[in-house]
Amino acid sequence: MSKALIEKLKRARETGVTVHGHTFTIRRPTDEDAQQMSGLHPVDFVKRFVVGWDLAESDFDPGGGPEKVPFDRDLWEAWIADHAEYWDELAMPMLDAYKAHVEARKEHAKN
Repeated sequence: MSKALIEKLKRARETGVTVHGHTFTIRRPTDEDAQQMSGLHPVDFVKRFVVGWDLAESDFDPGGGPEKVPFDRDLWEAWIADHAEYWDELAMPMLDAYKAHVEARKEHAKN
């Protein structure tokens, strides 16, 4: 039962972001994550908090086909390390989602 609830909590923090024509699933950092990752480079956020994509084989290999590739953390980290054009555009929505979460909690506490 608790594993199912943990997965629900994680999915509730997820949203889709489109960057350079590709859709990525990002997960809002928790308070703990935000504290641990304070001051790190945007690519560190991107590596950790992207949890899905719509990338195809051809996105990884110019000779590859149009078949979608299932999300794989190791492949993601290897690919994104060489695609700096995505870093800020993926990191900012993650940080914005965290800031919105903090603000919503403050508003809720006022009521």
